[in-house]
Amino acid sequence: MALPPRSDLDPELRRRLLLEARTPWRGLRRALWFALLASASLGLATMALRLSSGAEVASTDLLIQTVAVLVCGGLLWWDRNREVGDVPPGDP
Repeated sequence: MALPPRSDLDPELRRRLLLEARTPWRGLRRALWFALLASASLGLATMALRLSSGAEVASTDLLIQTVAVLVCGGLLWWDRNREVGDVPPGDP
């Protein structure tokens, strides 16, 4: 009869390691989403300032920047830290 393996890891460290194994590269992804969101927000702010000064801004450019802010913000929100029991639909 084999004995179960003994874990000398701190339970909190073990929990964090298991979470990282389930969601690898989360910190890098979140940094990327934040950088893209900041870039899109800066572009949208620049276009808003140009519009307020009376300069012309193509509506398609404004639409692209708005969609970029929404998409990057959505990705950042979707990739947030969740509780262990809070799993999105479709994820095991």
